[in-house]
Amino acid sequence: MERRNHSSLAEFVFLGFPKVGHVRGWLFALLLLAYLFTFCGNLLTFLAIRLNAALHTPMYHFVSILSLLELWYTATTIPSMLANLLREKKTISFAGCLLQTYFFHSLGASECYLLTAMAYDRYLAICQPLHYPAVMTPTLCGKLAAGCWTCGFLCPISEVILVSQLPFCGYNEIQHIFCDFPPLLSLACKDTSTNVLVDFAINAFIILITFLFIMVSYGRIISAVLKIKTAEGRKKAFSTCASHLTVVLIFFGSIIFMYVRLKKSYSLTLDRTLAVVYSVLTPLVNPIIYSLRNKELIKAIKRTICQKSGRAHH
Repeated sequence: MERRNHSSLAEFVFLGFPKVGHVRGWLFALLLLAYLFTFCGNLLTFLAIRLNAALHTPMYHFVSILSLLELWYTATTIPSMLANLLREKKTISFAGCLLQTYFFHSLGASECYLLTAMAYDRYLAICQPLHYPAVMTPTLCGKLAAGCWTCGFLCPISEVILVSQLPFCGYNEIQHIFCDFPPLLSLACKDTSTNVLVDFAINAFIILITFLFIMVSYGRIISAVLKIKTAEGRKKAFSTCASHLTVVLIFFGSIIFMYVRLKKSYSLTLDRTLAVVYSVLTPLVNPIIYSLRNKELIKAIKRTICQKSGRAHH
């Protein structure tokens, strides 16, 4: 087989969802509906919080940032997945593949940091309620959000640079539904143990450290809530954390198994399934989890929809 280096490799070919056959149309419709619901749900959540002064609190500030983050996060992968379901030749350029991988991991890392900041916010609100207004100021909220985005976009740079310098052979089929580090490494013509080790170190640091911080925060939150004497007080305190904790468990549960490992891949079917969970399912359920458990947010979303429809009639 002719060997070509990365500079001469023009494009990759996605295998995507193999053996879908006659159900391809149904899969496209289902994925499109999921994307539209995700887009509209997160956009409505973001607008409802931003346009309603009553929701201009630290907790809702972080929820709005999370919704904005999910809009960009899904935009990096789902549109290309939809296009590949319609096209016979599912190709992406080498540069395009690296860009998709970079933005997907940057936004994913930003979400890890943001969920950690949200856990810290809930810890302060429940465990140190008297100091909360003085500590969690709008300035600190802005700095925490900016720090989450900045750190997230810096994290994958070294991984992308290392992958961009790998030599690739003539075989260019990506056995995944979008570009990612593990399937790219499997196509390289040289030993990628250094890349795997670097990926593991960076992912373990980002994912495990943030997850540990969140769990420690919730350990202290649960301890503080259990000390509340009234059942109504305990229920109210837990209700402010339940939505965030649900999102954390779904998101981290899938990405820990996918990225914190020293092997290139376990099962292709398992990898694709996990990819659907953290790239499609988690952004889809976020607005459902936050809105259905929050009466204030539901009212704000309804007011926002009514205001928009009223302006449209005028």
